[in-house]
Amino acid sequence: MNLSEYEWPRPPGFTPFAHQKVTAEFLANQRKAFCFNEQGTGKTASVIWAVDYLMKLGLVKRVLVICPLSIMKSAWQADLFKFAIHRTVAVAHGSAKKRKEIVEAGAEFVVVNFDGVGIIKKQIMDGGFDLIVVDEASAYKNAQTVRWKDLRDLTRAVKGLWMLTGTPAAQSPVDAYGLAKLVNPSGVPMFFGQFRDKVMNKVSMYRWLPKPDASQIVHTILQPAIRFEKKQCLDLPPVTFTEREAPMTLQQKGFYKLLRSEMLIEAAGEEISAVNAAVKINKLLQIACGSIYTDNGEVVDFDVSNRLNVVQEVVDESSNKVLIFVPFTHSIEVLAKHLTKNGITCDVINGEVSVNRRSDIVQRFQSQPDPKVLVIQPMAASHGLTLTAADTIIWYAPCTSVETYLQANARIDRPGQVNPMTIVHITGSQVETRMYSLLRGNIANHQQVIDLYRQEISSQET
Repeated sequence: MNLSEYEWPRPPGFTPFAHQKVTAEFLANQRKAFCFNEQGTGKTASVIWAVDYLMKLGLVKRVLVICPLSIMKSAWQADLFKFAIHRTVAVAHGSAKKRKEIVEAGAEFVVVNFDGVGIIKKQIMDGGFDLIVVDEASAYKNAQTVRWKDLRDLTRAVKGLWMLTGTPAAQSPVDAYGLAKLVNPSGVPMFFGQFRDKVMNKVSMYRWLPKPDASQIVHTILQPAIRFEKKQCLDLPPVTFTEREAPMTLQQKGFYKLLRSEMLIEAAGEEISAVNAAVKINKLLQIACGSIYTDNGEVVDFDVSNRLNVVQEVVDESSNKVLIFVPFTHSIEVLAKHLTKNGITCDVINGEVSVNRRSDIVQRFQSQPDPKVLVIQPMAASHGLTLTAADTIIWYAPCTSVETYLQANARIDRPGQVNPMTIVHITGSQVETRMYSLLRGNIANHQQVIDLYRQEISSQET
């Protein structure tokens, strides 16, 4: 099939990039396939155009998109509204009853998160879907999980499967087994142990190392596939901004609502100063980050698992190194501990790190494979440092200074950078979304802080 005569649905003034057209045409010609394009290359749009083309031909009627919770709305729903406004879209999230009703309602595109698939498994099988698209497919690398087995069962009823990830075997060649078993089952051994023995050498009781030909074996089994790296896409913008949703946990929501109630009472009693507004906004940001400082300097920790998981998703999908800016000291400790526990090498730069130690960290980050991630307190390292080994920045939460925000982003956007860059804003509350908007708009006056305060206490967010 050839998309050359296809009318690409797009917003006014937007033209599909060449690599997106090639990707869309490749996918449209494959019932099962991998797309390994790097993060920030516009995989979502390519999939939407390919599906829309197949729908116009009558070859596809319904599509299930499986993706992380953090991008169900901010990426998939938003891009479907942008590039396929003539198609019906539904996000299957919420209670089990609600999810099932959404699937059965018949939308052409249904978006569901990884852990929601098992809840609506029967409805999917009976739902008339022709194609499943899995975004950030490395979540299915382990063929022993319930998540993987659910998808395997679904592919028996839904014959089309496109799996998208920029990092198919980032940590080990054995990561490729689960993915290949879904798309190219005849290309891999029946059992995981047989595949592991083909690509790994056992050097001690608990240590395995890749064999010399492991990369070639992985390449062979992960087919058919297409891949574009950001550095190959000359038509990409130099910096892409994107947003990831990290819903607050029930514990966070409870404290967040309590603080907003206090703010509402204060606002009714007297005029709010910019200083007091900034203090309260900062407290809301602390809750979203998972740790709030009391008036006597103690720290109250909340369950912040959703935000930590979103960070790990972005890091796992990043082919190169990553900077994570975290405004609060205790949140830095929590995040660094989480990354280390999950096998992601990281180092920390905050106000307590000496100048000499900081120089050593930067030198290793720029010149050696590890650490993969630098966790940075923005005020401690927003000026002067060159960190161009990274091409992705994650804002764990917004800072409150436009200058600090711009200078922090400039750590990767400077001479020596060879890749297009991605800046990811993590948000779980309206105040964070509004703050990012102010930062990107270079809006910094005190009245805006008071306006932000008033918007927050008048919102209906729960």
